[in-house]
Amino acid sequence: MNDGEFAAIYRAWLDHLAVLVRGQTLTDEDLITFSRRFGDLDWAPVQETGRRFVEGHPEIYVVSNVMDNGVPIGSLGAGEATWHTDMSYLEDPPKASMLYALEVPPAGGTTYFCSMYRAYEALPDALERRISSLTLKHDGTYNSGGYVRQGVVATDDPVHSPGVYHPLVCRHPETGRRLLYLGRRRNAYIGGLPLAESEALLDELWSYATQEGFAWHNDWRVGDLVLWDNRCTMHRRDQFDPSTRRIMHRTQIKGETRPAA
Repeated sequence: MNDGEFAAIYRAWLDHLAVLVRGQTLTDEDLITFSRRFGDLDWAPVQETGRRFVEGHPEIYVVSNVMDNGVPIGSLGAGEATWHTDMSYLEDPPKASMLYALEVPPAGGTTYFCSMYRAYEALPDALERRISSLTLKHDGTYNSGGYVRQGVVATDDPVHSPGVYHPLVCRHPETGRRLLYLGRRRNAYIGGLPLAESEALLDELWSYATQEGFAWHNDWRVGDLVLWDNRCTMHRRDQFDPSTRRIMHRTQIKGETRPAA
């Protein structure tokens, strides 16, 4: 791919938030090389089993339900993965994620992406003003499949759970557009509010963010590569039959700026 072709993909990614490229036959090295054109890569987070990455490729995270001698080869299993933004519990979340389909089940496992630009733009003026200076704690206890993260003690206390605070309303560092930055719902907490008030306000905000009209979905095929802007989207996954196989390899591009208003 020459520089002009890459620039067109990069522009499409900024304009449309997610890009699907079908019919690819990528090695792990190919996936890493293409991902690096978007920026430096994060190392894969530790999986629920304590494994960290594909041998020799610390940048690759395996999303899979497949077992090898009774041990999962990847993370997130076959259940539903709820709406989330990747690794928003970090001070410096990744700016983008890339997911490549190696094996897919015959049904289920569909991934949905929603626009947090449109979620913000849908807010009533009074609600927009109310949240303009608030910060939200992004929980670091559970991953999107509901599994406790490696080395973390399980808790369902949003006020005291581990995590970091980011502005509820952020400005995209490249497009300049404002967006609603929610991360994930479980254990989320709006700083300084009584818990009941935080819960009620978050429920209201989530009702705007997850409207069907703000989402696009991909019914996966082998060879699909999807790139999404982690700064202005959330995504989720449907469950699928655990007796079928699903193997995805994911890379993540490091954030260059922290979420900021």
